[in-house]
Amino acid sequence: MPSDCLASAEAGAAEPGIVALLSAGLAHHQAGRLAAAEAAYRLVLARAPGQPNALYLCGVLRLAKGQAEEAERLLRLAAKVRPDDAETSFAHANALYRSGRPGAAIERYRALVARWPGHAGARINLSNALREAGEAEAALAEAEAAVKVATGANRAAAEATRGAALLSLERTEEAIAAYREAIAAEPGHAAAHAGLAASLLRAGRPAEALAAAESAALLAPELAEAEFLRAMALAGLRAGPAAMAGLERTIALDPGHAKAHLNLGNLLAEEDRLEEAEASCRRAIALDPGLVEAHASLGYLLTAEGRLEEAIAACEAALTIAPEFVQAHWNQGIALLLAGDYAEGWAKYEARKGYERFARLYPDPEGPVWQGEALDGRSILVHAEQGLGDTIQFARYLPLLAALGAKVVLACDAALVPLLSAQPASLMPGLAAVVARGAATLPPYDCWVNQMSLPHRFATRLETIPAPASYLAADAGRAQRFAERLPGGTRIGLAWAGNPRHSNDRRRSMPGAALTQLLQTGGVSFVSLQVGARAKEAAGHPGLIDFSHEIRDFSDTAALIAALDRVIAVDTSVAHCAAALGKETWIMLAHAPDWRWLIGRQDSPWYPSVRLFRQPKPGAWDRVVAEVAGALREKEAGG
Repeated sequence: MPSDCLASAEAGAAEPGIVALLSAGLAHHQAGRLAAAEAAYRLVLARAPGQPNALYLCGVLRLAKGQAEEAERLLRLAAKVRPDDAETSFAHANALYRSGRPGAAIERYRALVARWPGHAGARINLSNALREAGEAEAALAEAEAAVKVATGANRAAAEATRGAALLSLERTEEAIAAYREAIAAEPGHAAAHAGLAASLLRAGRPAEALAAAESAALLAPELAEAEFLRAMALAGLRAGPAAMAGLERTIALDPGHAKAHLNLGNLLAEEDRLEEAEASCRRAIALDPGLVEAHASLGYLLTAEGRLEEAIAACEAALTIAPEFVQAHWNQGIALLLAGDYAEGWAKYEARKGYERFARLYPDPEGPVWQGEALDGRSILVHAEQGLGDTIQFARYLPLLAALGAKVVLACDAALVPLLSAQPASLMPGLAAVVARGAATLPPYDCWVNQMSLPHRFATRLETIPAPASYLAADAGRAQRFAERLPGGTRIGLAWAGNPRHSNDRRRSMPGAALTQLLQTGGVSFVSLQVGARAKEAAGHPGLIDFSHEIRDFSDTAALIAALDRVIAVDTSVAHCAAALGKETWIMLAHAPDWRWLIGRQDSPWYPSVRLFRQPKPGAWDRVVAEVAGALREKEAGG
């Protein structure tokens, strides 16, 4: 709101009625009667086109109405007439920024603070402009200077600006402290509460972020950013429906909020509402073509829909904007691998190591990383960084290392140690030791490699996948003991759920009740291979043989599988174990399959004994089970 003090009217002040018109216009302005205020200022300018107060006040009014171009013209004229007035220069700099000329605005702000070093408002706005221009360190320096000179209402704004600069530098805890200082200076500063919420979200503290965002929303119900941050905090607390509702409210307040559209799309994707999710991501891109996360998310969605060429292009668009954006490299790598383009796909898959989401998987053991050089006489540690199924699938590469002259030490999940350490040298030559991942001490080694990097190191292509009929063996004696306790005829193992901690388990695992139609197949004995909490679902199917109380680790699972004729499973480690043993394995896949199963195939180049059954749409397990049951009846009938 303009001040009630008018500077000396250098041009035209002596003309009768001008001061009265200016005073009347200012009174209207302060009362919010903007049309009347502008009319008064225009009358003054009609009589005295260079009258600085009228130029200034009319410019400020136009700027408040969002007419930045006209405001800049008026304020430029006012500053030319009145170069020694700090507030006129400040308003002109603000108009330059609002009219889309940040470089000129920054230059103007800098000139202003050079002449008037104590102008806190100019330093605050200069800091914000520098931060948005990507000059984070310079922005912080200006914010800190603003804090030193700010008094009164400017104190909170200066601290909040310092918080924003610190957050842009990833100095999150310091940002939190700065925003708390701003709130202490002015408890009703809504933007400071919002900034605190953003900082707490960045720090991974969604519950505290929610409280801060709710404070911001209470103070400024019209502030879309407060509602957005509240929604993101709810999303961080796994309150998906409430988060979606919050994002919809954000968009109602600000239809142009690109990040709200993006995150709404991400949440819709979590519910497999892929068409709606795609529309939201595309809307985000239309609003902000430079929003790199939206392009990467679109790539993920298109991959889930099987539109791989489009997915790869969407990720490429993200990388054009931000060449080092890890999520885009990762999403593109998954699309490439799913498409069978292993030449580029494995290289992109290496991006997983820089993805914050997976950081805990990569502790970086001591010593040099193996890059593919000769290994004659050297020991190599293979770090199995991902799930049980991944470890089993890529154990096929251990003999390839041995063929290069290496002694191999495998560090993997403890549940796999008994099975893998008992493998005969004929299947796993050169495997010197298998230890639990994270063990306090490791056997000595000369270099190390992440297990999932081995296909890249060996330049694996579809046609060169090492795919022996089997490369693991179960304990024969233990397998015989299971066989002796099973009925005669065809014996089929079932696994319907994977590790509940898997990020995609909701989609890849099925309800135990969905097996009913399959279990009605006559002339077949079914054996549960399910372990863990989901194993108890076997009790709901009379006749389903259950040895789960005897399964201690994968050596027991492998022995039971060896006693069976076939395994039918969802995409889980049991399926990998069965296929690695060379057992006929039918795998039931979610609509958006993991990259290793490719698109549209019923077979797998990784496992000769595997047959794939795919959902026709998300969640359609009934269709998959019906297809499997039909195939089983045909098989038993000798078809």
